[in-house]
Parts: sequence; structure tokens; C-alpha cells
Amino acid sequence: MSSNVLAEDLGDILTDHIDSDVENVILVNPEKSSVASVVETLHGRDDSPRVDLLATADFFKEVMADFYVASRAADLVQQELLSLAAVDEQPTQSLLLTEDDLTALVTVAGGIGGLYTDEDHIVTAVSEHVGSIESMADPFELQTPALSRVRETMGADLGESTVADFDAVLSRMARNGAQLRTLDEVTICLLVAARNGELLYDVSKWGEDVGIASKATFSRTKTRLEEAGVLDTEKVPIQVGRPRLRL
Repeated sequence: MSSNVLAEDLGDILTDHIDSDVENVILVNPEKSSVASVVETLHGRDDSPRVDLLATADFFKEVMADFYVASRAADLVQQELLSLAAVDEQPTQSLLLTEDDLTALVTVAGGIGGLYTDEDHIVTAVSEHVGSIESMADPFELQTPALSRVRETMGADLGESTVADFDAVLSRMARNGAQLRTLDEVTICLLVAARNGELLYDVSKWGEDVGIASKATFSRTKTRLEEAGVLDTEKVPIQVGRPRLRL
């Protein structure tokens, strides 16, 4: 990374830094729409640097309401490749900072611009300023479970065919995110479970145990989908107690 750049998204600019073997990157106040590309760029890489993301708690709440983004971010946090630091006041600049250089991020039509400098006095001054802000930040705790844990427990409790369909939905979301991101995690889980004829009880118990949502939320979402004609249920008798519902 040695010059100004115009890229399609922030993930492309970050990739340039990864390829230059930096160990730590600080991202300050990126565009909300850019966070998905950052997480996607980092997720699954073996050579990723640690990225510290600095923004407000409200920023993180809005961005991480997207299960597709939050579940991958949770994986990265567990691997200590990503940290989320929440500050009280939104920073005025959008920056990508390493030990040796600084890139000011500017949104332009059709992409994102990176205005680069490695002038020591500028990088040092900005690093000290960002460091003072970061020292007063609080860790932002993700409520979404890590994608790896979701997949692992789903396979154990609901079967690998359900996991395969779950992965297929996420893959489609990666290709057509803007059209499908309105699908929340509970809806996704119920749809793939219905495709595989799972019991509502098993799905909701698994979902509550893994930390996706409560059994009540699964039940309400099932009712909404059933009323909309998206899925059906049938009663399955059991030896003791009320019949259970197969999706």
C-alpha cells in the first residue's frame, strides 16, 4: 500500500493492507455499509491482521442487527482478529490507521476513496489522537452467537442436511445481500428447519440454547410465517404430553 486508491468497497482497501503484512489495523468511523465488506474480507482468512473497529454503540447496534454480519464478526472476535470499541461521541473522520501509514476514507460515487500518507509526523499525530479516544472506549459486546457455533450445534441437534440448507441461504445472502438481509436469523432457521421437516420444539430449544432467540420468539415467528402461507405445520403425537408440531 503506497498510494491513493479508489476501490469498490472498504474490503478491497483493507486487502491491500493485509497483503502488505501489517499486524494491526485501526478502523475509525467507517461507513455503516462498509462494515459487511470488512467482516467478509477478514472472515476465513489465515493471514488476517487484527482489526480494531472504533465507533459509537449506536453504530454497532445498527450494523450488528444484521445476523449475516454479526455472526461472522463474533467468530472474528473469538479468534481475537476483531475488536469493537464503543465511544461516546461519533468521530468526525473516517480513517484506516496502521503503525506506519494513514488512509483517510472518502465515500465517492460507486465506491470508496483512500487518501494515503506515510509522513511520520502526520501518522504520529493521528495515532496519538486515535489512541486517546480508544483509551476511553468500552468494548461492545455482541449478542449474536458466532457462526461457527451456530453451524456446529445445528448439525449436532438438527442434522447436517439442515446445516447445508442454512449455508445455502447464507451463500445467497452473500451474493444478493441487499435483497435478502431483511430475513432475520429466526426466520432463516425456521425456513431451513421446515425444509427438513424438523419439530418446532427441537428448533426453538436449539435456538434458545445457542443464543439466537427465545422459544417464544421462535413460536411467534412460526405463527407469522404460517399465517403468511410460507410454511405449514402438522401435529406429531408423543407418548406423554401435548402433540408437537412438525414444520
